[in-house]
Amino acid sequence: MNIRNSLKIFFLVLPMLVGSATHAQDSLYHNSFPLKDVRLLGGAFKRARDLNIRVLLAYDADRLLAPFRKEAGLPARASGYPNWEGLDGHVGGHYLSALAMHYAATQNTECKRRMDYMIAELKACQQENARRYPAWGNGYLGGVPNSDTIWSAFRQGNFKAYRAAWVPWYNLHKLYAGLRDVWLYTGNQEAKALFLSFCDWGIDIVAGLTEAQMQSMLDTEHGGMNEVMADAFQMTGKEKYLVAAKRFSHRMLLDPMAKGIDNLDNKHANTQVPKAVGFQRISELCQDSTFKKAGSFFWETVTNNRSVAFGGNSRREFFPAKAACMDMVTDVEGPESCNSNNMLKLTEDLFRVVPSATYMDYYERTLYNHILSTQHPTHGGYVYFTPLRPRHYRVYSAPNQAMWCCVGTGMENHGQYNRLIYTHRQDSLFVNLFAASELDWQEKKIVIRQETNFPEEEHTKLLITSGLSRFTLMVRYPGWMKQGSLKILVNGKNVKYDQHPASYVAIDRTWKKGDIVQVFLPMQNSIEHLPNVPAYIAIMHGPILLGAKTGTENLNGLIANDGRWAHIAGGEKLPVDKAPILVSDTFDQVIHKLQPVKGRPLHFTFPDLKTINPVKIELEPFYGIHDARYMIYWMALSNGQYKGYLDSLAVFEKERMVLEKRTIDFIAPGEQQPEIDHKLLQEGSRSDNTMDAFWREASNGGYFSYQMSTKNEEELILRVRYWGSEWGNRNFEILIDDQRLVIENNTNRWNQSAFFDIEYPIPAGMVKDKEYVRVKFQSLPGTTAGRIYYIRLLKR
Repeated sequence: MNIRNSLKIFFLVLPMLVGSATHAQDSLYHNSFPLKDVRLLGGAFKRARDLNIRVLLAYDADRLLAPFRKEAGLPARASGYPNWEGLDGHVGGHYLSALAMHYAATQNTECKRRMDYMIAELKACQQENARRYPAWGNGYLGGVPNSDTIWSAFRQGNFKAYRAAWVPWYNLHKLYAGLRDVWLYTGNQEAKALFLSFCDWGIDIVAGLTEAQMQSMLDTEHGGMNEVMADAFQMTGKEKYLVAAKRFSHRMLLDPMAKGIDNLDNKHANTQVPKAVGFQRISELCQDSTFKKAGSFFWETVTNNRSVAFGGNSRREFFPAKAACMDMVTDVEGPESCNSNNMLKLTEDLFRVVPSATYMDYYERTLYNHILSTQHPTHGGYVYFTPLRPRHYRVYSAPNQAMWCCVGTGMENHGQYNRLIYTHRQDSLFVNLFAASELDWQEKKIVIRQETNFPEEEHTKLLITSGLSRFTLMVRYPGWMKQGSLKILVNGKNVKYDQHPASYVAIDRTWKKGDIVQVFLPMQNSIEHLPNVPAYIAIMHGPILLGAKTGTENLNGLIANDGRWAHIAGGEKLPVDKAPILVSDTFDQVIHKLQPVKGRPLHFTFPDLKTINPVKIELEPFYGIHDARYMIYWMALSNGQYKGYLDSLAVFEKERMVLEKRTIDFIAPGEQQPEIDHKLLQEGSRSDNTMDAFWREASNGGYFSYQMSTKNEEELILRVRYWGSEWGNRNFEILIDDQRLVIENNTNRWNQSAFFDIEYPIPAGMVKDKEYVRVKFQSLPGTTAGRIYYIRLLKR
């Protein structure tokens, strides 16, 4: 970097460094108000935030700290949490962030006490790591299992232990973010020192790696490591952190996104989103056009092409290709709440640079319909997957049991509702969200109170309760409104404007105590089609997704236990073709005539609509549907479509349901989470995807194997999916617990471009008295085992 650019960056960062002594939050996010200066006054957001504090305080801080003490060689104060072993420590980082946010927003003293206690404990761990592991541990502060084995070899460029572990950098990133957030929201200088020392360790541990080795390392999920290094640069002005942020940026995603190329098909979704957050943070700090384009294009393509009606994305944790989007309806592992948490971070970062109402439209939609919906309104449990499958349901975590990633982000989600209600830019105040709240704008010495029951009512009122100041009030004109339908009154007088929906209306004047701004926000009904599956529609009322309860039967595992897969709603899948199906040639007209239910805001019925498999349907906000099966996407067919479509769907669905009922366990080889769940072992194997399906193969004596559940059944069949047009020598063995089941030879077997499912009966003696078996695909010298696309254990 030349001297001119260095000076440019220094003067960009300098004002933020000067402000850090007073408001750490403003030193990173210069358009934000300190959380303590924005009070929630009521409504769904405040209820969710207050409930979440009670949930946070039900966790045991010593158990969350246990992995850090263990890796530092310090005596245990409590046993660590089970479930998701291998990611030990990641929730502890999220917990720190959550404590900091909730303390800053509410001044809850117990949140602060726990936060301070954890910082003191982590300081002791960092000091002990430096003493115990002088060759690699100076500054280290992680709970990654087998840290010594992993990082001592990693430092030398040996990635074997690193690759055998479960996403180590992803794990560490959560504590990086937790330490940063403690400083950011509370000004805790000890947390800042721990954070920067940890960043220095991160720079040092990769110092000897070549660029090729760095990029190879980044093929493994690593969270937002580029983001936290960029934060360290902004906190200190030290260029080494900006260099590190760029080194931790994955070119596999950065380069195509910077060129406007969407290469997300079949990629693990939440692996990619934090990378894009880091791209945007880097571009914000050094004005690099490559990073700027990559961050903004990623947001555009995900929100416009890959997001569902409630703002979430992915199925089975991956971005599906167009041809595979029907999986959104048939699968139960719908959009993951972590993805939306990180997409909101990216949205916030983009908005800070370019305060566009389009960003806030997405932010509002996702906040209400996904984030708010993932908290149980009574016990406060968190949701991992939100199925789109008609008539399925969600399951919730319980404190001190599930340690899912979405428990970690869930802890944070409900402490951030007041963060973007208001922002500022020079002398402009942006009213971004319509929520009952009060802003103490200390710089202007003015207090603004927002009174509303939005979205239950279609208006809000802003009152200047204290102060006198001139500024421009920027009132959001939501994109979900009709042209010209927004009405704003200032002290009873109409405000004229010429803006369009998805913009801001500027009101520049001297504001004084007693001024009142009334904003009328009439909502309309609209239809959104499922991406790439136009036969399925969702129904919106303004920004609110409407759903319908469809029953409470067979809600297995509604409150999850410590089971490894308990985050998946594993109850009976009801046939898709038997769900209510809407039939009309004029859906737009029908939707605009939804009948409000008297005395129940945001509840509607269909007036005159033909329905197949009819049931009594009452639409209501999806964020209020819990402990029930539901529908949020509806098959919607014209009168000319439905008969033939239903006939073919019924045959397909019958075959699928029969297979589901026979299935004991299944795995999609090549997909990250299923392979972790089934304890993948491999040597000389590789994975990728073809025809929108993942696969794994092993060559020249290599192998791969999975642990699969038998559920103590003995009459079993192994069903394996192959592609019928593979090249080369495909001669290999399939073994059960190292006993040969069969020698298979698929060389030139089919020569057809189609999938083939082959079933292998398993002798009862191979599975007798076994709860689990290891299924292994072993290649022979000079041959390839696979490609294997799908594996099932079936009842005979």
